[in-house]
Amino acid sequence: MDEPIRAFVAGYPINHSRSPMIHGYWLEKAGIAGSYEPVEVAPDGFAAFMQALSAGSSGFAGGNFTIPHKQAAFELAGHADDLASELGAANTLWLEDGRLMATNTDGYGFSANLDEWAPGWDGAETAIILGAGGASRAIVQTVRNRGIKDIHIVNRTVERAAELADRFGAGIRAHPLDALDEVISGAGLFINTSALGMEGTPVPQIDFSQMADGSVVTDIVYTPLVTPIMQMAASNGLKTVDGLGMLLHQAVPGFEKWFGVRPDVTEDLRNLVVNDLESRG
Repeated sequence: MDEPIRAFVAGYPINHSRSPMIHGYWLEKAGIAGSYEPVEVAPDGFAAFMQALSAGSSGFAGGNFTIPHKQAAFELAGHADDLASELGAANTLWLEDGRLMATNTDGYGFSANLDEWAPGWDGAETAIILGAGGASRAIVQTVRNRGIKDIHIVNRTVERAAELADRFGAGIRAHPLDALDEVISGAGLFINTSALGMEGTPVPQIDFSQMADGSVVTDIVYTPLVTPIMQMAASNGLKTVDGLGMLLHQAVPGFEKWFGVRPDVTEDLRNLVVNDLESRG
């Protein structure tokens, strides 16, 4: 009898992660006798953890990496695909023919969420991306790869936005926060990748009325589920998409790699996570 397949999510800290709930739901639905385990790995123990994973002695078939390990996971993986290589960060690793493979599924999760809730979002001519932190890299890459030619990255520290623009090429421009009102005019897609609005942090007023007809506003923050930015956009009659779907969809490719079944993101799964978010306040 084959041993149950084991996968993990590693971070520091890790107790906040909803990933075990998501993968546990899929394992139960598929009737797979496997496991998906949270593993707290401190930075000074990360190299040893990766060495055991790569050697096949950890007992894991692969797993996910979250803060603060995505860059180190990419650097220590044996074989990264083009997505992870351009980003310089990996969140999903698996063993294949004795090699430790790496990719980044954050961009897939982002686009699949918008494809589900706002189909046609990638028809926008201009996109505004608020924030230039680690979470924004995969978003900029994905928006560019879906064919949106005019991308404006707006950030309090314009130098960080400029670094992102330089990384991802032509058609991507950097702006300070006080330029937001100017660049948002006529845009068809607005994405918040910053922590603004997360768990009660203050958010500046944004004039969404200047955006193009049929525009989409999305926030990768999902605590709260309806963020202040989404509330402002909805009050101007714009289509809004919350960030929870990105979390759910980004988990799909990894589950398929480890357990051999491609899972579905369903209403039941979404409700399970929403109820957990609400219960934790």
